[in-house]
Amino acid sequence: MIDITFTYADLEFYLLVLVRITCFVYVAPFFSMDGVPRRVKVGFSIFLAYLVYTALDQNEIVYNSLLGYAVIVMKEALTGFLIGWGAQICTTVASFAGSIADMEIGVSMVSLVDPATRQQATFTGVYYQYIFTLFLIFSGMYQYLLQALVDSFSIIPVNGAVFRKDALLESMITFMGDYITMGFRIILPIFCTMLLLNAILGVLAKVSPQMNMFAVGMQLKVLVGLGILFLTAGMLPQAADYVFVEMKRMIVSFVEGMS
Repeated sequence: MIDITFTYADLEFYLLVLVRITCFVYVAPFFSMDGVPRRVKVGFSIFLAYLVYTALDQNEIVYNSLLGYAVIVMKEALTGFLIGWGAQICTTVASFAGSIADMEIGVSMVSLVDPATRQQATFTGVYYQYIFTLFLIFSGMYQYLLQALVDSFSIIPVNGAVFRKDALLESMITFMGDYITMGFRIILPIFCTMLLLNAILGVLAKVSPQMNMFAVGMQLKVLVGLGILFLTAGMLPQAADYVFVEMKRMIVSFVEGMS
């Protein structure tokens, strides 16, 4: 016969695993996209939590009251949230780079909905976001995110998270410095081309004062900017790889800050 006994202790342990996984799924890139139905997210979280529960060595959950168990639930929710958020904030580099590129090109007034952050973003930012999401799927990076979540239960056991503020703050400060660097590395060809174009237009304005450089410059910036976007499309895999490396570093640093 199949033994399907399930005690209250088993239920408490499973629910804590489910809380961490659910918070991760609702925050992590690709899994948290609006295109994924909520029922699918809930079902996936329940199924993944069951697989992780069966693979883990159950440890005793000690608490004195309902409030004590609620505190443990909040700790697990925050743990899953930080692991997923560590990956999510790296995807905002695409929107940052796109907003700067659109200001240089002159199409910053065009706004679309960012599929990852669900916020208004510029045209190029959404373009970069879709490209990075496709590379995340093609490269199997989503499997690394799931593997990192599952491995976190070995490094940070259930009810074993210790939030070290200094380590987490240091990780965020380091990321903010890399954030600017990554954004400008992505749009460096556009930035340099627009700088050169502005210099040329400035020289032409002095040589031919009768020409309306404002009207000519607006059209040239849009045409040249879109052309550079097309020509530099082959460089996006290297840029995506740079973002994914930073994503792995952020996840590791956040897990180390809670272990």
